[in-house]
Amino acid sequence: MARESLFNILNNYVDYEECSVMDLFAGTGAVSIEFISRGAREVTSIDINNACTEFIKSTARQLGLDNIHVVRADVFDLLKRANRKFEIIFADPPYSLHDLPQLPDIVFESNVLTEDGIFILEHPKEYSFEDHPHFWQHRAYGKVNFTFFAMKF
Repeated sequence: MARESLFNILNNYVDYEECSVMDLFAGTGAVSIEFISRGAREVTSIDINNACTEFIKSTARQLGLDNIHVVRADVFDLLKRANRKFEIIFADPPYSLHDLPQLPDIVFESNVLTEDGIFILEHPKEYSFEDHPHFWQHRAYGKVNFTFFAMKF
């Protein structure tokens, strides 16, 4: 339900066919594949867990998807050295992640979001980002919370 609601919100703001997406902490790749199924030009899925990245690669092969790029890497290290920009960045870090509160700052400092891009952070309800300078909106669906950030809104 939460994922469907997320995409219903994005439908009002995003032309998927023009989007390149970065999926941080990609896990099973479900969000990456959902972006592709909605017409995203390309998705880069990042996860440090080898089992996760191999699963995403296998699923992409089975579905015949050639526009998912899977990278096994530490998200924080990758953001420090990233050299391209994305229209959408989605992050679903482990809720126990120590650096979760700093993730919006790290994303914006890394300069990986296009000027009119959107960063979406999934997080537990204990966190509020409403005071962040790039805060745009917050949505809660049960235990799942999405905070949307943008360079400009």
